[in-house]
Amino acid sequence: MDFLELVTATRACRRFKESEGLPEGTLDWLVNCARLASCAGNAQALRYAVAESKEACAAVFPALKWAAMLKDWDGPAEGERPTGYIVIIGETGKRANLNAIDSGIAAQTIQLAAQSRDIGCCIFLSFNHDQIREVLGIPAEYEPLLVLALGKQKEVRVVEEARDGNLVYWRDEQAVHHVPKLSLDTVRLIKK
Repeated sequence: MDFLELVTATRACRRFKESEGLPEGTLDWLVNCARLASCAGNAQALRYAVAESKEACAAVFPALKWAAMLKDWDGPAEGERPTGYIVIIGETGKRANLNAIDSGIAAQTIQLAAQSRDIGCCIFLSFNHDQIREVLGIPAEYEPLLVLALGKQKEVRVVEEARDGNLVYWRDEQAVHHVPKLSLDTVRLIKK
């Protein structure tokens, strides 16, 4: 697959084939991809917590806040929930700006790597930090920065040209998830 095709196909996935689960070792492979990605000063300051058991996944799920733009949807129903989670964590009170950048790089790396194996991923900044810390036993000297929900993709997502600057994503009658994107000419401010 061409890289632009991979990026275009890599959209937040919010509905999964829960009954299929993930192949063994998938979450470790994804963390390894993030571990090898670029980071500020090669500090390699991020750490990862992984939830892959059915019990751990069930405990993580209620801590997440799903799809703010879909006002009438509270998240995936049973049978469509993620079957794995990766929590990106950083040292509490240290490197806040760099951790924000590094966690974004790590999350995007994981999401692209997941898509390359037909695995859906949704990146969460909006979640109950205390609940995630407790459920996964994250030590006090670390804080959860992002949560990535993963599973075999069930949801169909399409990228389309934004109309009149409207960037609100939406679902049609067939539950296809539409993601409007600004044109290249709009986002490229300068070309000399």
